[in-house]
Amino acid sequence: MEVLSKRFHLAGSFAALTLFSLPALAHHGWSWTQDGFFELKGVIAEIYIGNPHATLDVNVEGEIWRVELAPPARTIAAGFTEEVASKGDEVVAVGNRSRDETEKRMKAVRIVVNGKTYDVYSDRVPPS
Repeated sequence: MEVLSKRFHLAGSFAALTLFSLPALAHHGWSWTQDGFFELKGVIAEIYIGNPHATLDVNVEGEIWRVELAPPARTIAAGFTEEVASKGDEVVAVGNRSRDETEKRMKAVRIVVNGKTYDVYSDRVPPS
């Protein structure tokens, strides 16, 4: 009986771990984005370099777009930090737009600010 109880406990723990991991995987993956690259030009309204991933809020003709970058370590490794850009700087983001076209959101693979390019997902950057 004790073996059965341990197996049941182990199975329950595994199920709970899997269940709680799925939203994180869905959120951090690319399945919510459209195929093909999208370019967004605007002015930085907010910068956040933190978990679960860095973000920029970009003002595009009066509408705020959320530009998701990589997790902080990867974004910083690409050279993009809060010190290299400021509110009011012009930015070009290249990446994949949300599949939900009513949502002003994209996941960027490249950011260009002040003439400098930051490839936060260098393995996904479109060919030149």
